[in-house]
Amino acid sequence: METLPLKIYDQTLRDGEQQAGIFFSYPTKQKLAHLIAQTGINGFCIMPCVCKQEADLAKTLLSENLENFLIADTLMNKQSIDFAKDCGIRRIVLFNALSDRLLFLRDSHIRSLNEFKGQTIDDNIPTQVINKIRQNSIDLIVENLRYATTVAGLKVDFAAEDASRADFDFLVQCIRSFSPYIENFILCDTVGILSPEKSYIWVNNLLQSTTGVAFGLHYHNDMGMALENTLQSLMAGATLVSGTFNGIGERAGNVSIEQVLNGLRVRFGIEVNAINYDIVDRVTNYIEKLGIRPATPYSQAAQRHESGIHVNSLFSDPYSYAVFPHGTIDIIFGKWSGASNFQYLFEKQLQNPQSRSQYEKMRSVIKSLATEQERYFTANEILDLWKNGVFE
Repeated sequence: METLPLKIYDQTLRDGEQQAGIFFSYPTKQKLAHLIAQTGINGFCIMPCVCKQEADLAKTLLSENLENFLIADTLMNKQSIDFAKDCGIRRIVLFNALSDRLLFLRDSHIRSLNEFKGQTIDDNIPTQVINKIRQNSIDLIVENLRYATTVAGLKVDFAAEDASRADFDFLVQCIRSFSPYIENFILCDTVGILSPEKSYIWVNNLLQSTTGVAFGLHYHNDMGMALENTLQSLMAGATLVSGTFNGIGERAGNVSIEQVLNGLRVRFGIEVNAINYDIVDRVTNYIEKLGIRPATPYSQAAQRHESGIHVNSLFSDPYSYAVFPHGTIDIIFGKWSGASNFQYLFEKQLQNPQSRSQYEKMRSVIKSLATEQERYFTANEILDLWKNGVFE
């Protein structure tokens, strides 16, 4: 059987836990980290800046000799880069959106201008404005990549959020601009819009148009095609897969690592170097026994959101992280939530706006309660807490 030097980054402990309603206890995450490390993958990702418990977990895992496996998913700013380094982590994945839809939502200067308030990328935004937004993003990303590598001295990969909805020529420009600072450029199909045919052509064309950096894949399963899209992208020449065990994750989940590994074996006669397939089974069985499964593609359950980054965008653009017009967005609240989750509830759903400081206080309280009680909270529970003065 042929062997393939494919790199595997596991996202079970970060993107997997961001599946709405999942909460891994500290001991569970610790045990999973050690199990996952034994599979022979190249690393697993956590996000230490999200809360104290995650930072403590990073330090614990480092003390338990997992430093060669630990990767920090890191926001695109120097404070988050420094935080990861101070935890003792040596490799980070810096992530930033590259689609015009998400870039427009997150360019605070452009959106502060009166003519663009309340608009989305669908509102005929002038070409020169889009070009300005794109250049702003390149400048920001290059500045932080340079800082992370040359000042902080970290090993760095870049994850291109929503790359599958980005302009192709702009994506090529980004790859060329970022390649001096990174080892892997991870292409994210953030809302799962790719098809198998498009996946192969897309990756092949990007490889033909760029040099100097390896391509990784981080594909979501909103339309049920994450596995086939990933396999076709690997056949086109990608060399890294970022996914989760059992396919858990936001909305309908991520590509399933065990399905990729076994799909390569069964369909293409390819085994991945250094992978212990027996330990892979132990990881998937452990998660299965926890009763955790991804939501079904196209289902209403796949329209639930907990991540504050996502809800903040959904507040302004319903198509930022949801591609099905028939779906109804459902917001829940937990340790991954931001102030925007509470803003969405009180302003979008209840038409009862609160102050920004109140949203921030609610976020702080719920992060603490979610961590202490190892659970998430529904909108009705948030309202009960609010009425009972818990957020005062």
